[in-house]
Amino acid sequence: MKKTWWKILGSLIVIYTTIAGLLLGVPRLAILNETIRNLYFHVPMWFAMLTLFSISVFYSIKFLLQGKEEDDLRAVESVNVGIVFSLLGLVTGSFWAKFTWGQFWSFDVKQNFTAVSILLYFAYLILRNAIDEEQKRAKIAAIYNIFAFPMMVVLIMVLPRLSDSLHPGNGGNPGFNSYDLDSRMRVVLYPAFIGWSIIGYWIYTIRFRIRSIENKQQHN
Repeated sequence: MKKTWWKILGSLIVIYTTIAGLLLGVPRLAILNETIRNLYFHVPMWFAMLTLFSISVFYSIKFLLQGKEEDDLRAVESVNVGIVFSLLGLVTGSFWAKFTWGQFWSFDVKQNFTAVSILLYFAYLILRNAIDEEQKRAKIAAIYNIFAFPMMVVLIMVLPRLSDSLHPGNGGNPGFNSYDLDSRMRVVLYPAFIGWSIIGYWIYTIRFRIRSIENKQQHN
């Protein structure tokens, strides 16, 4: 029970936020209407992605300091799961854009920079596969990962705020906090951040254990 309580907690939170997100009342706003419920799913995907990429950077730094293969493995597996959540964020955002802006991809500045940031992490995986020698691959990948993270943060969180954007909180548009995120939404959205991050971390730990077993078998 000591090792599983957080998994149960994460599962319960996700179940709660999914049901509450579909059934509880939301503000009635022009254009958004009922699509505002997607906020409960779209934004937590990005939050989980940032959590996983942060974990990856931590273990990349740790690998460079200590040189343990385990840390490199943790770094790449957290990136693998983080990419999945980034794609889920992109897909949920595209469907939301279709119903609010009229098309799945409007080449909005935040959409474009987000796509570039995801490609940064695909490049990380490609880089790893292009190098055969394990220690060399791990060191180069760790250095790349450490630089990719701040670049991703700038692309997603900084540059869109300096340009015109359809997204709330960017290009002079007011953010959700300032005009329509009422108490009914906060009791769903904030737990969703936690719940999906826990689920993402859980998936990462499973992948790490599987890869660890595979590596031990290969070395034996």
